[in-house]
Amino acid sequence: MATPTTLPSTFVSGNVLTAAQMNNLRGAFRILQISVVQLAGTFTTTSTTYTDLTGLSTSITPSATSNQVLIGYSVQASGVGGTNMGALQIVRGSTAIGNATAAGSRQVGSAIIPELGTAVAGPTLTNWFLDSPATTSATTYKLQIKTNAAGTIVVGRTNLDNDTVNFGRSPSALIVCEVSA
Repeated sequence: MATPTTLPSTFVSGNVLTAAQMNNLRGAFRILQISVVQLAGTFTTTSTTYTDLTGLSTSITPSATSNQVLIGYSVQASGVGGTNMGALQIVRGSTAIGNATAAGSRQVGSAIIPELGTAVAGPTLTNWFLDSPATTSATTYKLQIKTNAAGTIVVGRTNLDNDTVNFGRSPSALIVCEVSA
C-alpha cells in the first residue's frame, strides 16, 4: 500500500514532486472498501446492559495493519416515558470503541438516547469514529444500546407505534469504511 511518508514534510512555492512521490501520494488516504448495513424495521429493548442492536453488524477485512476503519451510524431512538434515557455504543469484536470518557455515574456511550413523550419520535443519532484495528483479519463492527433504568428504548419508530399518519418509522444504518494509511 502506498503511503505519503516519502513526501516532503513541508512545501514551499516552487516545490516539484518526483514521480516516486506522486505514486506514493496516489495511493494514500483512499477509501478501499465500504460495508453498509441497514435496519428497515424496528427494535426495542429493556436491557440495562449493552445489547446488540439486531441487524446493525458488519465485518470488514483490512488489507494492511496500518490502515484505519471509519465507522459511522444513523439511528433514530428514544426512551419511553418517565426518566428513561439510554445510550448507544460502537463495538469492535467485543471491545467498545468511540465512547465518551467515564465521569462518575453518568451514562457512557457514543451517543445518549433521550427520553421523550409517548407520541414523539426520537432524534436521529449520528456519529463517526476513526478506528485503528491494526489487523488484516476479518473484524466485526456492531452497534449496541441499553436503557439506564427499568424502561424501554425504541429504535426506528415513535414511542407509541399506532397505525395512523401521526406516527412514523425510519431506517437505521451502520457504515464501515477501510481507509488506506
